[in-house]
Amino acid sequence: MEYISTSALANELGIKSSDLFDKLKTLGWIERKNDKWILTELGNKKGGQIRKSAKYGEYIVWPSGITIEEEQKKTTINQIYAKIRTTLSSDDEQIKSKLIGAIVIGKHFNITPQRINLILSELGWIEKTVAGWKITKHGKEYGGRQYEHETSGGTYVLWPESILTNKILTTVFKDNSDTAQSTKEEQKSTSDNFRERFPATFRTKDGHMVRSRAEVIIDNALYDYKLAHAYERKLPVEEDLYSDFFIPCENVYLEYWGMENDPKYAERKKVKMEIYQKYDFKLIELNDNDILNLDDHLPKKLLKYGIKVY
Repeated sequence: MEYISTSALANELGIKSSDLFDKLKTLGWIERKNDKWILTELGNKKGGQIRKSAKYGEYIVWPSGITIEEEQKKTTINQIYAKIRTTLSSDDEQIKSKLIGAIVIGKHFNITPQRINLILSELGWIEKTVAGWKITKHGKEYGGRQYEHETSGGTYVLWPESILTNKILTTVFKDNSDTAQSTKEEQKSTSDNFRERFPATFRTKDGHMVRSRAEVIIDNALYDYKLAHAYERKLPVEEDLYSDFFIPCENVYLEYWGMENDPKYAERKKVKMEIYQKYDFKLIELNDNDILNLDDHLPKKLLKYGIKVY
């Protein structure tokens, strides 16, 4: 490969030597030290070399035909992107300063940050990962933003202050307050008085009182699988709706459809399914055929959500 001096390269490019030196300095290929041009590490990577002459001493040479204009364009584009990144980073910091985390939310509702994250997870707004908490599609809809700890690399989520008055979230705490009983009484008067028509008179292995023999089988299976579960857990939504079972380890709801030939029951099922789909909750559905061979069907349905049972 032929190498030429910087002055010769300037002649080849049809520009003044002084202008070329300025461009090479801007590109970071050379730098001025003690009234002398020095080849930088980047300049070396671009093909520049040091030559020695008895007459001129040390000087810099470049591969003949090297393209400077393209490199200038790349540098300009990179500078623009760097400026954009800096601006975005600054804007993000301003946004971040106005957001609140689980500690602040917990203080507002008088519960621990850990419990807040579990509730937000149950709502489907965040998900637990190896690295920490990950924002979900629904969480983003409510203004949640995911960040990374600078030291540990773990992830966490911050929220706008409006989260403190979010109807869905406040409903969760309302149902756990002193007014929860009145809310449940209202629930009893809906859905064609379902709970009055079918009282919980069947006891399961773990002491739950359920409303049918099929629910006894389901509850006992969950108990035998050593899965913590709740019976008739209210969904954390604005609508008054209770699931048949809830498995907290993966935030999975379970519904047993046992009276689908009943028109009123079918309508009730339709309403429940619309709500499950609206909030994109994880749902396992069981029917009479599943109950006949529950140990064959339920483990497979649980495995779909990462729950392994033996």
